[in-house]
Amino acid sequence: MNAAAAPLIQLRGVSRVYGAGQAAVYALRDVDLQIARGEFVAIMGPSGSGKSTAMNMIGCLDTPTSGEYLFEGLPVHRMTRNQRALLRRHQLGFVFQGFNLLPRTSAQENVELPLLYRGADAAARRERAFQALASVGLAGWEHHTPSELSGGQQQRVAIARALVTDPTVLLADEPTGNLDSQRGREIMELLRALNTGRGITIVMVTHEPDMAAYAARTVRFVDGRIASDSRSPAVAPAARAGQAA
Repeated sequence: MNAAAAPLIQLRGVSRVYGAGQAAVYALRDVDLQIARGEFVAIMGPSGSGKSTAMNMIGCLDTPTSGEYLFEGLPVHRMTRNQRALLRRHQLGFVFQGFNLLPRTSAQENVELPLLYRGADAAARRERAFQALASVGLAGWEHHTPSELSGGQQQRVAIARALVTDPTVLLADEPTGNLDSQRGREIMELLRALNTGRGITIVMVTHEPDMAAYAARTVRFVDGRIASDSRSPAVAPAARAGQAA
């Protein structure tokens, strides 16, 4: 990766205020954050610290009250709602604690959903869904419904759904929160492999230090501000597949 390249994600002096006057609540206060392409970043902090608001900002689900958000140099804070939706659809993949799978729909059909929204034809959707499921270790499970899968397998389907559009950034919000420790470690090993093997940039919110340890960098929020930002010196940002490290 070119060290001189601009950060993939930049928050500059970002604040997010809910309410007004004496009822105003600052979820974020003058946050400056840069994330390079290929990084694996864990965002931590106590309840109400601003970590989820920061994730929503990066995921284009919320907008700053003040400050700037740049994605690949583009001013997201100036985009319309439709432009932000297009950015989410084409650049971002989401993984949630609750899996959010359609219960009566097969793993394959769940993974196809983002491609359906893009207007891809049935054959292309099926092929890419099969590839995405295979990439998370679920080849042969394509026709199983969520009730026929373990919690860890359901989260793998959710990750495959996030990957099927080949996103630049994978946003994971407490991805192991509903899993036992063994399944949680398996999911984290998968996320780390996606980062190091495919160069996908990963931003993960977690309250579990054991899970955050899989990331190369940990950003801690307290009272809407970044309290610490530490890196593992032994782990460099992964190069996107096809790019030089």
